[in-house]
Amino acid sequence: MSDWIDTLPDSARAYLEGKRLDEVECIIPDLPGIARGKAVPASKFMRQDYFHLPDSIFYQTITGEWGEAAGAEGFIEKDMILRPDMSTATAAPWTGDWTLQVIHDAYDRNGDVVEYSPRNVLKRVVDLYRAQGWEPVVAPEMEFFLVARNLDPAHEIKPMMGRSGRPAAARQAYSMTAVDEFGPVIDDIYDFAEAQGFEIDGITQEGGAGQLEINLIHGDPVRLADEVFYFKRLIREAALRHDCYATFMAKPIEDEPGSAMHMHHSVLDAETGANIFSGPDNEETDAFFHFIAGLQNHMPDALAVLAPYVNSYRRYVKDHAAPINLEWGRDNRTTGIRVPLSSPNARRVENRLAGMDCNPYLGIAASLACGYLGLMEKKQPKPEFKGDAYVGEGDIPRVLGEALDLFEEATEMHKVLGPEFARVYAIVKRAEYDEFLQVISPWEREHLLMNV
Repeated sequence: MSDWIDTLPDSARAYLEGKRLDEVECIIPDLPGIARGKAVPASKFMRQDYFHLPDSIFYQTITGEWGEAAGAEGFIEKDMILRPDMSTATAAPWTGDWTLQVIHDAYDRNGDVVEYSPRNVLKRVVDLYRAQGWEPVVAPEMEFFLVARNLDPAHEIKPMMGRSGRPAAARQAYSMTAVDEFGPVIDDIYDFAEAQGFEIDGITQEGGAGQLEINLIHGDPVRLADEVFYFKRLIREAALRHDCYATFMAKPIEDEPGSAMHMHHSVLDAETGANIFSGPDNEETDAFFHFIAGLQNHMPDALAVLAPYVNSYRRYVKDHAAPINLEWGRDNRTTGIRVPLSSPNARRVENRLAGMDCNPYLGIAASLACGYLGLMEKKQPKPEFKGDAYVGEGDIPRVLGEALDLFEEATEMHKVLGPEFARVYAIVKRAEYDEFLQVISPWEREHLLMNV
């Protein structure tokens, strides 16, 4: 076993130093970003090169129903071959024994990648950049709420009790006192992240009651998506230790801001390492504007991936720290596309539309796909927006059904993300949407039952 342990990433080896590895969780993210897989004894994992799961895990809706996405062969639940990416091996520090998690990649029986596996979708997009001599770089920001336990879906979600014994308060953005209210949960988040080898760039209180934001260091898109995938799990586990839930719903509490996964994008020249958004005299380059134009022109087609649930569209509310538009502006948080203050070497574009409820692999892939199409089309964006962009009416789909209509017709986006992925994703999401439309809400019962 010692020889095998020596091949692990430094953080995993440090976690196991002087310990006996008991179990390995062999996992793969599905379409919603839920970890699917098997837990196996460490001795068995060391003897296996792969394991099997049925391809039907990618046909499931968020409710556990099945989208009719199996294709011409029908729903026969073929086995996929799942191979470990040992660079992703990391601790599961909340478990009662010494356990590692390892993310796996999906292949079919012929050894070809399964195109609708989310990690493979992101790899496909990154490879398109690399074929052009570019290296995409991302830095995600993760917003989420810590809320009181909610055992009955019919009850409203409420903020958690803070350390003071009072419910978390809203409109306390950047308050250190508010952060201190959640100190025990945050301490566990830091401890779990350290055990897993993840570096947190900072934690801040956001505007919602019990809403926090974690920023991650910029880097390779696949590695950062892996980290967000892992972070969602570790944050949930940290919250459960303190009798509360962590939720990544886009809009869990009415009249409160929603939770976004803002993504900062830059692109490097793979040969020189230079940021292609900055020229030799530190000026903004054509590539910089082409990337922005790609986001403006193609984000409506990708919104069903960036905002994947009916709840996602409740986040897009004027003056609630969520964009309703595809305008771009420098240092302007009312625009959907923001250019933050930075040095020329760090020049980047921030996509503010993605919700925290999106699958991190698919959300990053879709955002990069928009930028890639812009770089290839070489179009110019609309003029920079100056002022309050909330004044306008908005120019993005406001419901999932409308977003799905655009996605289903977006052939150029399908070519980048993969036609087979686009087919499966559209079918599964349409099944979710149709299922939602069968549910009668409290609002309908209150206002329509006796009045219409």
